[in-house]
Amino acid sequence: MIQVLIVEDDPVVADAHQLYVGRVPGFEVAAVAHSRAEAARALERTPVDLLLLDLYLPDGHGLRLLRSLRAAGHSADVIAVTSARDLAVVREGVSLGVVQYVLKPFTFATLRDRLVRYAEFRAAAGEASGQDEVDRALGALRTPRPATLPKGLSGPTLEAVTRALRSAPDGATATTAGETLGISRITARRYLEHLVTSGRAVRSPRYGQVGRPELRYRWVAESR
Repeated sequence: MIQVLIVEDDPVVADAHQLYVGRVPGFEVAAVAHSRAEAARALERTPVDLLLLDLYLPDGHGLRLLRSLRAAGHSADVIAVTSARDLAVVREGVSLGVVQYVLKPFTFATLRDRLVRYAEFRAAAGEASGQDEVDRALGALRTPRPATLPKGLSGPTLEAVTRALRSAPDGATATTAGETLGISRITARRYLEHLVTSGRAVRSPRYGQVGRPELRYRWVAESR
């Protein structure tokens, strides 16, 4: 089993990541930390193979934690799970042993793909027969499979629905989301249901109405 340390300051997001990792065969969550200090203490008592590392932590940047770990001799690999899009930070992370970046928000399928590919990379052993075999081993990390959407859903519309839901602190119904985006209630509901299926939103009945209550959707994967 590949032992994983989750480093994420938001408890709700950390719980989601723990659930995701637990659903991927061959991986096990060894510990969860909500700060740099907690992560350092966890590594002192628990050997791990992989860190799922948020870069924005309450007591300092995640790469500062990674630099200190490398200086102390910790060799665990790192997948950065973050909203950081600064390519200078990406380059620095690679130099410190970050093997992959997963940008928030993401679906379970996205993280599962990265973990499976990481497991394939770790499983490679022996001496490579040539350049092609080396390239294939590295390609397991660098060439993720493209995410596919259900038939009839488009990426740009999904992003628009996602932004609308994230910006609605009290949630949204299919009707209000459709009105905001200029799409039909039925179309909005399909995208909202996709967000629920992918674990990025939850739904609940909206009571206080006459007749059948309309479902209200709330974003649950929000993090910095």
